[in-house]
Amino acid sequence: MSVNVTKLPSGLTVVTDTMAHIETAALGVWTGVGGRDEKLDEHGMSHLLEHMAFKGTTRRTSQQIAEEIEAVGGDLNAATSNETTAYYARVLKADVPLALDVLSDILANPSFDAEELEREKSVIEQEIGAAQDTPDDVIFEHLSELSYPDQPLGRSLLGTPQTLAGFNRDNLHNYLTTHYRGPDMVVAAAGAVDHKHVVAEAEQRFASFEGTPAPKPVPAMFGKGGSRVIHRDLEQAHLTLALEGVPQSDLSLFSLQVFTNILGGGMSSRLFQEVREKRGLCYSIYTFHAAYSDTGFFGLYTGTDPADAPEMVEVIVDEMNNAVETLTEKEIARSKAQMKAGLLMGMESCSARAEQMARHILAYGRPLTVDELVARIDAVSVESARNAARGLLSRSRPVVVALGGGRGLDTAVSLAEGLARPKAKALLH
Repeated sequence: MSVNVTKLPSGLTVVTDTMAHIETAALGVWTGVGGRDEKLDEHGMSHLLEHMAFKGTTRRTSQQIAEEIEAVGGDLNAATSNETTAYYARVLKADVPLALDVLSDILANPSFDAEELEREKSVIEQEIGAAQDTPDDVIFEHLSELSYPDQPLGRSLLGTPQTLAGFNRDNLHNYLTTHYRGPDMVVAAAGAVDHKHVVAEAEQRFASFEGTPAPKPVPAMFGKGGSRVIHRDLEQAHLTLALEGVPQSDLSLFSLQVFTNILGGGMSSRLFQEVREKRGLCYSIYTFHAAYSDTGFFGLYTGTDPADAPEMVEVIVDEMNNAVETLTEKEIARSKAQMKAGLLMGMESCSARAEQMARHILAYGRPLTVDELVARIDAVSVESARNAARGLLSRSRPVVVALGGGRGLDTAVSLAEGLARPKAKALLH
């Protein structure tokens, strides 16, 4: 990889990766602000601001923004997460300056037109309604709320109709100027790009962003565990479980990811084989780990017949407890191969490269090389994966949420307390 990094006087970082024989470019602006930066009366502000960025500037209407990019065959999009907000484009080589001009314009010169704002608030209310009609969205919203009680990380990124109703253009402008600061922003580009040209464009177009860092969010605290059953008349019972994971900087991160993959990361995973292939209890079951700057979130999801929910949870608990001490070299090797393949396959995509570089700079202060990442994966051993798993089961009590009908859900969530917290803790010492 030909990665180049330049920090501008404003503190904004420009990172590029020139890919030979590519005629297109993926580029964007990543900011270190998201849902967890919001105060209670700002709930949903990050997501609304992302939506409003495309609704007109002092130089362009919303229609002109769309037409200028699409007139050259490109596309423009954005996304909000708990810790970042990204605005990005994919264009042909010759149109990189245009994309940078549009991206800088929507962030530096938003008009926040009152009529557009009310219209977009209505659109997000429809998005909230759609999420409430989707069992997967509902159950994870409750899981986050129980895992991070009374904290921004425990709240939905969408906000609520009540908080949205209170937002005006001054609120949006203040939130933008407070959190969109040079030291917390990255312009990343990959593909048919020239580093010097991107730096020159970024220095000119993003000069208005201040050089002092944005305020840091309140540290996250994983909750004390617990359970919740949401009764709805559904065909399936949806089950989720969460445990406190590890942050991005934790040395056990890759070992925990290997364990997560072995447990529920694909068709060869222990849970998929035991629960679906051998017992036929579900269609889908998976585990994941999300690492944040100061905490981590391990999650498990599955859906089953309500009558089978207690058996499902018993199997999950048994598999998690057993896996800690029975991981094999073969499983470790398979999981590591999956992780390396996913990493290297992603490097063939301009968009994936740009996003990875930006996220690394926001998380670690620099882009990690492929060789570094592969070395960290290769360093995982059976013992390090087992230790990571022991830490996972001992770090917190489980949070369990069930959604659906039937009498078995209350029994099912109570069975999750069988995760071997005392045993796992004892093995750590």
